[in-house]
Amino acid sequence: MSFQGTERYVATDDLAMAVNAAVTLERPLLIKGEPGTGKTMLAEEIALALGKPLIRWHIKSTSKAQQGLYEYDAVSRLRDSQLGDGRVEDIKNYIRPGKLWEAFTAQEQAVLLIDEIDKADIEFPNDLLLCFFHFISFPDKATMEKIVEVHYPQIRKNLIKEALEVFFEVREIPGLKKKPSTSELIDWLKLLMADDIPEEILKSRDPSNAVPPLYGALLKNEQDVHMLQRLAFMARREKSPN
Repeated sequence: MSFQGTERYVATDDLAMAVNAAVTLERPLLIKGEPGTGKTMLAEEIALALGKPLIRWHIKSTSKAQQGLYEYDAVSRLRDSQLGDGRVEDIKNYIRPGKLWEAFTAQEQAVLLIDEIDKADIEFPNDLLLCFFHFISFPDKATMEKIVEVHYPQIRKNLIKEALEVFFEVREIPGLKKKPSTSELIDWLKLLMADDIPEEILKSRDPSNAVPPLYGALLKNEQDVHMLQRLAFMARREKSPN
């Protein structure tokens, strides 16, 4: 059974090919991409589509690859030895299995999600070099439209069209600290529909109206908001008569 995406997850042909290649090779799949491109959700949907259990390993800045297999609880063993506890004779009592151990010993093949691996020690990824790599490019307009329709099947086509124009224009503003991601677009569209914002308001390409309605769903950084407002202000000044 191959992975082609799910009802909730739009997978490009390249991404589906990468997933199926990793399954065939029985290698880890190393996924990179911008925040909000669906990296974490991909593991969830692969497990759902292939009917496999999902095991999550959330990585922290202190995480080591060894911890995925097991950790040795030396502190507990020292304490028990001081108390005369007979359990100290068997070291297995102080081995704490990790998520890799859990995956290897599972009764059926599982999908193991190693989430936010970039937060780990710099040597951590080197332990996973025998993998299949794929970079999730940010969705183009056509793919993004499919993603939106998965979330909001009844959304007006004109609203999608105009909202996507604004969304991608905002992303192209030079100097943004955090470009809006897919999740921000989905939230923004939900607000546009809830407030019944007509697409005509979004159609204007007047730079002096550069600040889109409900922009707080798109821009989450104060500096980026100020930049957008400044662009609109400068455009108004250029339009005004001397």
